[in-house]
Amino acid sequence: MTSPADPAARYFEAIRAALSGLEIFMRDDRSPLYRHGIVAKVVAEYIARLEKSFACWENRLGFMDKFRISRAESGFPVYQNILELENDRRTAGKRLAGIPEPGELRVEMADFILRHKEFPSALQKSMAERLYLEDVKDGVVFGPFMLAQTAKVSVNPKTFRPYYLVHWATFDGTANLPLIYMATVEDSSKAMVEQLVGEDGKLSEKVEIPLPVDGLLNPELAHRFDDFTEKNSAYTLSPATIASNLDKDFAELHPKQLRRIVLGPFYTAGITEHNSAVADVLSKVRKQENAWLLTWTIQEIYSKGERPGRKGLWSSEPASEEFYINTDDLEAARQGVSSYEKHALVPHEAYQALYAAGEAQKIFLGYKVHILSKGRVISDV
Repeated sequence: MTSPADPAARYFEAIRAALSGLEIFMRDDRSPLYRHGIVAKVVAEYIARLEKSFACWENRLGFMDKFRISRAESGFPVYQNILELENDRRTAGKRLAGIPEPGELRVEMADFILRHKEFPSALQKSMAERLYLEDVKDGVVFGPFMLAQTAKVSVNPKTFRPYYLVHWATFDGTANLPLIYMATVEDSSKAMVEQLVGEDGKLSEKVEIPLPVDGLLNPELAHRFDDFTEKNSAYTLSPATIASNLDKDFAELHPKQLRRIVLGPFYTAGITEHNSAVADVLSKVRKQENAWLLTWTIQEIYSKGERPGRKGLWSSEPASEEFYINTDDLEAARQGVSSYEKHALVPHEAYQALYAAGEAQKIFLGYKVHILSKGRVISDV
C-alpha cells in the first residue's frame, strides 16, 4: 500500500480533493455555468465515474506497482490506465473465480504468519487483487468511451419538432483528458414527430418516457448516432467540426447546440511538470493535500438559424444549420466555438501562496477562479 510520503499517495489525495471540490461546485445553485440543473446533474454523474476510477486505481497499487500519469501535459492518468481498468472490469468475474474468498485468504494469512514468522506478501497481494476486482466489477467507472444517453425530451414550440438533450463522454487517448459532451438535437423524422408531438403542439402525454434513456431516443437512428459520437469525439476536433459533421450525417437530426466540457489540466506539487510557475509556488504550500490546482474549459457552439431544405426535380438538399462562431474573439475562433469559459478550482491555502508570490493574476488571467475552503466553494474572487 502507499504511504503519505509516496508520490502516488499524494497524487491520489490531491485528485480526490479536486474532484470532490468540483462536485461541491456543481451542486451550488450559484455556479455560473450551471443555470440549468440538468447540466450540473449530468456533469456530476461523470465526475462520480472519475472518482470511482481513481479509487480503483489506488486500490490496484496494492498488487500492481505501475501507475503512470501525464506529468508534462494533462496531469491525468495516461490512456493505458483507462484501457486496463476497462479490461479489468470486463474480466473481473472470471478472475475472481480463481482467487479464494476473503475469509479463506485471512485464515491462510494468519496460518502463514504463525508458521513462517514473517508477513505473507503474496497472500496480501491476492487479497488486494480480490478487493480491487470486486470494486471494479460492481463500480461505474470512467471508460474509454461512454455511449450516449437521452436525459431530456421536449418539443420546440416554433418548429413543432421533438428535441432531445443527449450526453456522452470519452477519455481522449492523445491528450489524456476526460471530455464530456452535451447536445440539444431536434428530430424531424416523421415517426418521432407523430409519436411525441401532441395535438396541442406540446410533448404528448400518451407517451411515457422513462428518462434517462440509453442511446438516442429515436430507435431507428440510435445505433448510427452511437457510431457517430464514438468517431467524432476526439479533442483534436473542434465543437464546430463535430456539430457540422452531425448536421451533415443525419438529414433528420438538427443540432441546435453542442457543449463540450474539457476537464484538466490538473496540477499537483512535486508531481506534474506542465507549468513551472505553478509548480514552484505549489511546492511551497505547507499542507501537501492543498497543493493542487484543477482547471476546466466549457466550449459551446450553437445554431443561429436553419437553412430550409430544398426539393427539386433532379436534386434535393436537406435542411442545414448555420453555426455561429465568434470571430471577434480570436480564442473563440481558434477553438471553433460561439463562446467558451475557462475555470480554475484551487484550495484556499494554494491560492494564498500564488497571490503572495505575485503569480495569481498572471496564472488566472482569463479564468473564472473558484476557491475551495472548509468544504465550500467561493467564486468570483
